[in-house]
Amino acid sequence: MRMILVKFREVSKKYPVIRGMISYTIIWPTGCLIQQKLVGKDELNYTQALRFSLYGGFFVAPTLYCWLRCSTYFWPKTDLKSAITKALVEQVTYSPAAMCCFFFGINLLEMKPISECIDEVKQKFWPTYKIGVCVWPILQTINFFFVPEHNRVVYVSFCSLMWTSFLAYMKTREAKKKNHLENSINIKSQTEDKSKRVSLAR
Repeated sequence: MRMILVKFREVSKKYPVIRGMISYTIIWPTGCLIQQKLVGKDELNYTQALRFSLYGGFFVAPTLYCWLRCSTYFWPKTDLKSAITKALVEQVTYSPAAMCCFFFGINLLEMKPISECIDEVKQKFWPTYKIGVCVWPILQTINFFFVPEHNRVVYVSFCSLMWTSFLAYMKTREAKKKNHLENSINIKSQTEDKSKRVSLAR
């Protein structure tokens, strides 16, 4: 067991993207399950958690790693000014693209049509981005200023735990509204049908 841990440490140190992928494969589904518990679901949707795991580990972690490497290349200094610059640039470059990809990608993993995936992005991007732009610049400034480069993906993965719970909430919010609307329409339709039958009986 010790040899496995030592080997893992060597590989993750040599290839930090692997460490980030492993972190996101665990943390993203955890965030999804936390969201489900918070909204009071009796039965957890492990299939959805698996989708979050696949998306977080095999898409978010590698793309985030590439962005962090690029930001370090363009702004190599570790002073506060460079950290703030990188955090702000991220909010107008990486973050919007990442949010669009999330809503599109998760829906695609649910085997929904492309048109529905695009509609999901249109409906949920702006409400999500407005909150993200208030949170992530602070977290990323701390990341770029205090955290060593090889640990930055892991740091962001832990920050992502609560953020992923929020994304999972945003993902299911419209579905709840849609179900509520459909139930309301069905009740209204049934009431109208009943009224018509009473009128005909008279």
